[in-house]
Amino acid sequence: MREDPAASAVVPGSPLPVVFSWSAGKDSAYGLMTLLANRRFRVVGLLTTMTEGYRRVTMSGVREELLDRQAEELGLPLTKVWIPPGCSNQLYEARMAAGLSAAGEDGIRHVAFSDLFLEDVRSYRERWLAGLGLSGVFPLFGRKTDSLAREMIAWGLRATLVCLDPQVLPSEFAGREYDLALLGSLPASVDPCGERGEFHTFVHSAPIFRQSIGCHQGEVVRRDGFVYCDLEAG
Repeated sequence: MREDPAASAVVPGSPLPVVFSWSAGKDSAYGLMTLLANRRFRVVGLLTTMTEGYRRVTMSGVREELLDRQAEELGLPLTKVWIPPGCSNQLYEARMAAGLSAAGEDGIRHVAFSDLFLEDVRSYRERWLAGLGLSGVFPLFGRKTDSLAREMIAWGLRATLVCLDPQVLPSEFAGREYDLALLGSLPASVDPCGERGEFHTFVHSAPIFRQSIGCHQGEVVRRDGFVYCDLEAG
């Protein structure tokens, strides 16, 4: 496993302030829990990419009100980075840089991500952050996803599949709970954590939440090549 450069930069007795890139899904929840339990770090806020017009979390399609509830239950301030549908990478990076600028002004120099094993994604983040004078923290990187998935469930994480790629996973999986039964029914080609984009989740209950978030399944739709299960609050 690669060593986090941030770990060696920690001054003894002084926790490293870090902004957490929050997706509203299971990996984010477990990565955040890992950092909160580590005395080397102090999570000072969340950062989430949102799609303009839809007012939903980019990639997963989670409603803004549900994202707000997560931040409320975590007791952490949330910064929303708004991007248009079909956003170019250049504009995405500019909007993200703007979203991180306030944190940088407060002396924060580290951003955490719950990436698991994709080296190209991690390398991209590290290069981009370096251009902003920031460093990445990757608390889950290198973990075996089969055992990690079961660890998340045993920890008490409860999540629902809200988006999937129908080319690799049957549409019927949309709206299913992320549990041992689901893991046992995943096609062998699908990563247990969906790290290659096979599916995305919404976490509605976790030990780091003050209380569970009530939600119920709404419409299941196919849009832009993906299948979405809309979750509504309440």
